[in-house]
Amino acid sequence: MTNFIPIILIAIAYLMGSIASAILVCKLFGLDDPRSKGSGNPGATNVMRLHGKKAAMLTLAGDVLKGVIPVLLAIALGASELIIALCGLAAFLGHLFPIFFNFKGGKGVATLIGVLFATHWLLGLAYILSWSFFALLFRYSSLAALLSAVLTPLYSWLILQNINVLICHSVMAVLLLWRHRLNIRKLIAGTEEKIGQKKEQP
Repeated sequence: MTNFIPIILIAIAYLMGSIASAILVCKLFGLDDPRSKGSGNPGATNVMRLHGKKAAMLTLAGDVLKGVIPVLLAIALGASELIIALCGLAAFLGHLFPIFFNFKGGKGVATLIGVLFATHWLLGLAYILSWSFFALLFRYSSLAALLSAVLTPLYSWLILQNINVLICHSVMAVLLLWRHRLNIRKLIAGTEEKIGQKKEQP
């Protein structure tokens, strides 16, 4: 590949990741900005709580595609495994720290899933199956996401055995844990909402 193309691919990946699906979906349907209500997180879970399934599913699809498209584009253009892995990381960083929204983004679960599926379908499947298992076992969506993220570097190494992919996926896992630090505090305190739990009326 021409020397500047990898840089362009990584930049495109970051810019695509910076597109906040939750904010755009809510604006499109004339709904309240998810950053101003609920958990304040511009992600599918908060959109679900505030505005229902339709808006949440559109948000989820957008966030997943932000991870899928840049990685598939890099693969289609014959980029090296390092550049492909960096494009996935760049898209993920764009979601967490979007340049279009003052670098205040979401927590990264859906975009990570998109990156994993685009990198290798078994990686995405492994994350989904892990999330489903932990969600059924513990009934906490955030805990399921965190435990699945912790296992992601292991899955990456077992399936691909590529050091570049391992490092990039490990960085994403650590950042995802950091972005969920409030959820971790709530889990420790026993105040995190369980899946399907209804809030008590005041």
